[in-house]
Amino acid sequence: MISISFDTCHLNITCSDLSNNNLAGTIPASFSALPRLQRLLVANNSLNGSISSTLWQSRTFNATERLILDFWNNKLSNITGSLDIPANVTVLSNSIQLGIIYRLGGNPLCRNTNLVQFCGSQTDGDNDIPTSTNTTVNCPTCPTGYEYSPSSPVPCFCAAPLLVEYRLKSPGISYFLPYKDMFEEYLTFGLGLHLYQLDIASFRWQKGPRLRMYLKLFPVMNNSHSSSVFSAREVQRIKSMFTGWSIPGSDIFGPYELLSFTLLDPYKDAFPNSLKSGLSKGALAGIILGAIAGLAIVSLLIVRAHLKYYHAISKRRHSSKTSIKIDGARSFTYKEMALATNNFDSSAQVGQGGYGKVYKGILADGMVVAIKCAQEGSLQGEKEFLTEIQFLSRLHHRNLISLVGYCDEKGKQMLVYEFMENGTLRDRLSVMSKDPLSFAMRLSIALDSARGILYLHTEANPPVFHRDIKASNILLDHKFIAKVADFGLSRLAPVPDIEGVVPAHVSTVVKGTPGYLDPEYFLTHKLTDKSDVYSLGVVFLELLTGMQPISQGKNIVREVNIAYQSGLILLMIDRRMYSYPSECVEKFVTLALKCCQDETDARPSMAEVVKGLENIWHMMPESDTKSTEFITSEPVKEVHPLHPLC
Repeated sequence: MISISFDTCHLNITCSDLSNNNLAGTIPASFSALPRLQRLLVANNSLNGSISSTLWQSRTFNATERLILDFWNNKLSNITGSLDIPANVTVLSNSIQLGIIYRLGGNPLCRNTNLVQFCGSQTDGDNDIPTSTNTTVNCPTCPTGYEYSPSSPVPCFCAAPLLVEYRLKSPGISYFLPYKDMFEEYLTFGLGLHLYQLDIASFRWQKGPRLRMYLKLFPVMNNSHSSSVFSAREVQRIKSMFTGWSIPGSDIFGPYELLSFTLLDPYKDAFPNSLKSGLSKGALAGIILGAIAGLAIVSLLIVRAHLKYYHAISKRRHSSKTSIKIDGARSFTYKEMALATNNFDSSAQVGQGGYGKVYKGILADGMVVAIKCAQEGSLQGEKEFLTEIQFLSRLHHRNLISLVGYCDEKGKQMLVYEFMENGTLRDRLSVMSKDPLSFAMRLSIALDSARGILYLHTEANPPVFHRDIKASNILLDHKFIAKVADFGLSRLAPVPDIEGVVPAHVSTVVKGTPGYLDPEYFLTHKLTDKSDVYSLGVVFLELLTGMQPISQGKNIVREVNIAYQSGLILLMIDRRMYSYPSECVEKFVTLALKCCQDETDARPSMAEVVKGLENIWHMMPESDTKSTEFITSEPVKEVHPLHPLC
């Protein structure tokens, strides 16, 4: 049964995600009282009764705003109130409207022919959905190859887009619309573009599942509004980002592939044809035929190598449970995992991400564990799977998640961790969390996390760079002790060369999560210990403000910096903490912003971060510190029974 009320402190809520929670009862009318609500997601529950049209009737929208209402697969029987579409809303196909997006399929109310405008097709899902509309009906016609940028800050901005056909090969989502804004932020950040430069013309789910989409990338608009084309250099840069897989990976959206990169007439010279050098047709034909022959030989060798590789993988995956043997990690059989989760029953599922599903399990000895399963039939994550086992089997610290074991048989890859009863830090900072964290608890969590990473940087042998520090990879046990998790992207730190000199960085492909990525690592591909410092600094800002790293096109580091420079930093502090010592908060903000400096050398080391946090802790009132389980500076090896590692 849902029973929710909101006071004035919660009127800024923009997203409420209650999907997949076995909820029953009716949808509370109190959601109508949230003026800034952008997403109400309650799919796959057992909600019944009626939906009140007051949820959307009084709302007004501009050309870029959306209200997403996802009621998919419930027991809702009717819509009460006015069924008239608001005057500022234009109905498009598949129940998509400029301003309001409904998803009501899978409910009894869709059998009512009077409500078909709200239900659309129950079988199509969100296939073939256009995501932008033409709002430039009063603008003059653009020249051939040019069109109006739908999201341009200035109307009638005529520009030549780059046309990109793009596909997500294994996304961790099954419905795209609630994640559209997040995807736009992720992709534009990865490409180094502004949000308004991207237009998702359409998208369609394909078998796999895979998500195929057609993108339009528009040139940036300068103050004179004259930048109607990309420079040749910028076209080449953007294409190389796609073709070189230089866009950072995403747990949610998974790997991608570029299907086509179309250049309209204004860009015909962006990639000059190097063969236009006066060669005769015969010579050119000879070159082409020779290239084809060479390519055929190379392709044959590649195919042979791949067949050999996949044969080895297949043989290993279908061998006995001892196919992988790693000291310090227990090998489980598939049967043991099935028994622990009641044959992977949906009631045991506690999370899902780009890697796969996470189940809560109980082993034969009674130990409660979290079991992270790779997606069915996919080799995605093979490297990360082995990396995680190899790292966690030898890394032991109070503030690092403990790996209980793994399963690698019958084509299944599973990692078994201690179960963390209080879930992820990101969940605890969510506006939907029932019990907000006090400032003392947040400071203690920051200190726990920093100590875990300090161990990786200085005490592990050899040292380790985590490379994916974020709030969803910091887990909380029953005492709210924080532990750093998910080592699938981790890298060993540099080792001394033959002259005993330790390189300052590891050169590697950029991986991580948008919003947490060290900007210098992103630009130079040089991974250092200060890259983890930057990411942890972003987590500190989340602890202080409750904000997400990137939200509605705003970056948390920039927003906090502006408030800090303006002397208004206390206005950014999460109001759900209620009372807190302002001097301690200000010092914490100062430390967090130092961690998030653009230049690597300007950031403190992790040892300096830990020392700074300890100093703040000792400034705290004794009454606050007694309310938390403070951890001494001496590392203690303990194992507590993980919540979703997604």
